[in-house]
Amino acid sequence: MGENASEEAPFPLTDVDKWVLSQTDEEFTYHNWDELRELLQTNQLFLLKRKPSDLRRYIKWTSETKAEYGGITNFLLAHRLPKAWGPPPFTPASNTPFADPSDYRVLINDWPYGFAQGIAHIVVWSRTPIPTDDTVGDVTPESRKTVAEFIKRYFVDRLGPGAEDRVMWFKNWVALQSVRTVDHVHVLVRDVEPAVLQEWAKEREWHISH
Repeated sequence: MGENASEEAPFPLTDVDKWVLSQTDEEFTYHNWDELRELLQTNQLFLLKRKPSDLRRYIKWTSETKAEYGGITNFLLAHRLPKAWGPPPFTPASNTPFADPSDYRVLINDWPYGFAQGIAHIVVWSRTPIPTDDTVGDVTPESRKTVAEFIKRYFVDRLGPGAEDRVMWFKNWVALQSVRTVDHVHVLVRDVEPAVLQEWAKEREWHISH
């Protein structure tokens, strides 16, 4: 999902969005891996951008989806998140994010940013709240450690030796999120086989309501 507009607003364009929409797809420069690492290390998440045609489609989809479902969260609950979770506020199996597999759902992002070829964009949705600070809504040091341990366990270890350089993650500040009701983190991976991506994002039996 996208993270540059609040769910309550129609679709407020950021300065970056406006700049992107002034370009053609041919003029657009895709984010490469080194640039993404720099943006994440310096916490300049607001500079992440979509390809112009993708951004236009995303704006249209967001408007239509909000009109039909009353909000992006309602769409996610109907079509993406586990039925076993029910409506929010959720009751997680564990109060520690990503400790219990029934409390998270790994999905390929429907609306990825404009990444260079070979980079995949994954979103991990969490039924357990991920604590953030009270200023810009960034993750706390404790939360960062918890998420990092999960990323290593679920993604890096699966790829084997040297995979630390093929996986990055971030959690948008609260102010940048389009979906605030359900916590989620973004995972970027490079040069990963489609079969592995599909395995990561597969629905499990504990996601299905009985």
